Amino acid sequence: MAEHADKTAAAQAAGAEGERWSCAKCGVPLARSSTVFAYMGMTFAHEVMRCPKCGMVFIPRELADGKMAEVEMLMEDK
Repeated sequence: MAEHADKTAAAQAAGAEGERWSCAKCGVPLARSSTVFAYMGMTFAHEVMRCPKCGMVFIPRELADGKMAEVEMLMEDK
């Protein structure tokens, strides 16, 4: 049973990575790009899906709820 759960989780992760996203504004397929984020005078870089034409970025929930929330809390505590 655990083996099946591991395969399902791997397939879901692969599906999420393999999805083809397009920019809502330009209709251009998004591409992985290292992007610099700034918050309260501090910056950090992370690779996200980004429109090569207009620069709009797609921030997945995992990043928003994980690393970005963590950095936000650290910065607000200072």
